[in-house]
Amino acid sequence: MALVKMKELLNRAETEGFGIGAFSVGNMEMIMGAVQAAEELDTPIILQIAEVRLKNSPLEFVGPMMVTAAQKAKVDIAVHLDHGLTMETVKTALNMGFTSVMLDASTSPFEENIAKTQEVVQFAKAFGATVEAELGLVGGSEDGSGDHGICCTNPDDAKVFVEQTGIDALAIAIGNAHGNYPVAPQLQFEVLNAINEAVDIPLVLHGGSGITDEDFQKAISLGIKKVNIATASFNSLTEYARRYFAGNDSYNYFDLDRAMIKGTYENVKHHIKVFNHAPANVR
Repeated sequence: MALVKMKELLNRAETEGFGIGAFSVGNMEMIMGAVQAAEELDTPIILQIAEVRLKNSPLEFVGPMMVTAAQKAKVDIAVHLDHGLTMETVKTALNMGFTSVMLDASTSPFEENIAKTQEVVQFAKAFGATVEAELGLVGGSEDGSGDHGICCTNPDDAKVFVEQTGIDALAIAIGNAHGNYPVAPQLQFEVLNAINEAVDIPLVLHGGSGITDEDFQKAISLGIKKVNIATASFNSLTEYARRYFAGNDSYNYFDLDRAMIKGTYENVKHHIKVFNHAPANVR
């Protein structure tokens, strides 16, 4: 298996009726844990990182690790820049070997979002890379630093946006939010269904951490083919590190390293099972 274009995985998900997990990473341990889970379950995944995380995980360090991990994996893996903020970062990621990119212009006016996205699509063509964009406002932010509120994606706008930009995947807002949910989200499935009927490309659900397994599976049945998981993995890694320190009188880096890998692995494994429509096997 190998590093692949994200579009290949989305097409496979569309054909076979499951969802592809897109797992955000921030260090080597998270990459290793995610790949280990994917290989064990023989399931393709997407490794991704959002631009707001680059102040903690510089792209010049973590990016090559992500690409190399995908190249050496026993399953197909795409490497994606999530929520890119500038064309400079998008171009850097593509030149680094990322097979998918997203420039998030969702807070810009509609026509400006279209124009910025068109620029990304044109540049990405030379790399044969997949392009994702976002329409509507997903609540919260990748790093918890802000919240623009939630504004569900308009199905008619989605149709125009997809036609005019030529993107491969559309991230939508249906009541979902980034970060930890203060209360359980109420996903607007009727909006999702209308968007799915209006466009002919795979849909993406951001802010996946905290959504119930059942709602994930319903969303996948209504057109969601890529599901982003970030906060849940960061939380799981932190919890396994906490348990390591709480359960030992002396510490060393190598055991802590294994604990962080395990924390990521367990979270990724759980979500892969959910996204593959295997509720009886979810643990």
